[in-house]
Amino acid sequence: MQAFRGSMIFTIVCLLLAGLLGYAETGLIAPVLSMVFLAAVLGVMEISLSLDNAVVNASILKDMDEMWQRRFLTWGIVIAVFGMRILFPILIVSFTAMVTPWEAASIAITDHARYEAIVTGAHIGISGFGGAFLMLVGLSFFFDEDREHHWIGFIEKPLSLFAKLPLAPYITTAFLLIVLSFMLDPAEKQTFLFAGFAGITVYFLVQRLGDFIGEEDEITGRVVRSGAAAFVYLEFLDASFSFDGVIGAFAITNDILLIAIGLGIGAMFVRSMTLALVRGGHLSEFRYLEPGAFYAIIALALIMLLSIRIHTPEVVTGLIGAVLIGLSLLASIRHKKLFPHEYAEDGNADAVLPSGNVISSVHTI
Repeated sequence: MQAFRGSMIFTIVCLLLAGLLGYAETGLIAPVLSMVFLAAVLGVMEISLSLDNAVVNASILKDMDEMWQRRFLTWGIVIAVFGMRILFPILIVSFTAMVTPWEAASIAITDHARYEAIVTGAHIGISGFGGAFLMLVGLSFFFDEDREHHWIGFIEKPLSLFAKLPLAPYITTAFLLIVLSFMLDPAEKQTFLFAGFAGITVYFLVQRLGDFIGEEDEITGRVVRSGAAAFVYLEFLDASFSFDGVIGAFAITNDILLIAIGLGIGAMFVRSMTLALVRGGHLSEFRYLEPGAFYAIIALALIMLLSIRIHTPEVVTGLIGAVLIGLSLLASIRHKKLFPHEYAEDGNADAVLPSGNVISSVHTI
């Protein structure tokens, strides 16, 4: 529970701010209670959509030193709340409506209906960029011939063979974008493809940045991202996960400040879950949790890409991720009970992570 102490304090502060926002806008008690309730609902929605995000964050954060872990939990939350939940939608409004950022901020605060219409109107581009980036995240995990442990072998083992093909995740994602673009009219098709290939480009550049400033692991021979590179990658990953939450929030409210408060609660809890997974060593203890999260990422990427024509309710999106992670957790627990010798010998063992990294003398009792 220690990992969640900061999130609980942050939640209390945010709910108080939501109440103050309701009172400042109306001066009545009923709107105060309504704002507090909506902020709580937004927080729960963000958590349900981001369970896979927490697991994936943990798989990257575990290789970072304590200083960069703290920076992700401090600087990262500022970027997540103010950058992705306030600044990013304002920049979308500025670009789409061809107004200055100051005018866009004014629209967001004073004309909620127009703000919602502009942001949701940019849905095609957001879905293309976020869906392509997340698809690459998921495929890059499964297109890996060095992975030792597979959860669903008849799916994952054939996928690992694709790792032998150069740029296989990029080619697969690009092919998927082109196929889906035929569902759109010419103007929308151009926007979707431009945004999608921008997502592919950003992912490629972030990966190359990680390789450039990363260090080679003495055990596996792989390039491990340094603290700065991993931090940049995590922020882009976090941003891609937040797209569906920002768009989905408009089903609850179009108040930009309330959206930032509510989604900020969820973002903080995601970081606490990430920290709990890292410090508890659960990724080695529950070996299928990580692949379960990447299955959820691919599912989310497909939902985002298909949302250009097929709307999926946020509750369904959240449930898909929760079910996949829940099933992978149950499979991990069952495997550990059936084959305890693979996890420990007299309470200690070398744990081989799905990523291929080895953690020595992990206590698992």
